[in-house]
Amino acid sequence: MGRRMYARFRPPEEAGHHPDHDDCRMTIGLLLGLAALALVDSTSFGTLGIPLVLMLTMDRSRTPRLFVYLATVTVFYFLVGVALMLGLSTALESFGDLLQSRPGYIAQLVVGVGLFVLSFRFDPKRRAKRGKSTTFQPRAGGPATMVTLGLTAGVVEVATMVPYLAAIGLMTTSGLTAAQWLPVLAAYVLVMILPILVIMGVRAAAGKRLEPRLERLRDWLTKHSVSAAGWALAIVGFLLARDAAFYLFFQPA
Repeated sequence: MGRRMYARFRPPEEAGHHPDHDDCRMTIGLLLGLAALALVDSTSFGTLGIPLVLMLTMDRSRTPRLFVYLATVTVFYFLVGVALMLGLSTALESFGDLLQSRPGYIAQLVVGVGLFVLSFRFDPKRRAKRGKSTTFQPRAGGPATMVTLGLTAGVVEVATMVPYLAAIGLMTTSGLTAAQWLPVLAAYVLVMILPILVIMGVRAAAGKRLEPRLERLRDWLTKHSVSAAGWALAIVGFLLARDAAFYLFFQPA
């Protein structure tokens, strides 16, 4: 959120006429970077943990319902990405000066510290002392339940998915046109669900031989789901607070 990002940013319309962007909009480095970020996102609880738990708790005859969940998550993240790509340029044009001002950085610092403090509420030991659950156990249901679960997972995770937000930032600051970033964004969200699709395919081919290993992976993901959310909040909060503190206290006037 810092001044460095705004200094690099040009709205897509203006960037389209910049010679540097004309030569380097869609580079191999950009695509490889986005692919790497998508693979990191694919290991989140919403894109891997929940589907894996559902897959192992469902009867094999009901496994197709898992595709409803995956489709919901995929469409949700795609629409969020579109909204961010379209809205970020407008927001930066309208509020860029305010966000770069001292009040803007103070607000950013408060938000960052608040998220960091909030992350401690997800500490498993603290939750156990208060009698709260330290795991998250999603339950399978009909199509409507799977859609609701997918939307819930998306809403809960999207704000803490640092790689996804970084990918949006990369595409925005690269000056890609809509014709370029729309298919790239679609490919990104498809890569996010690729690992669980591969696991589903391997499981179908291997029969019951793979079940013990998948169950151990499911148990590990379930056990650490709450603490993972806390770590994500802590990382986002720290990055926001660090960036704001740099400009508030260490940047020359």
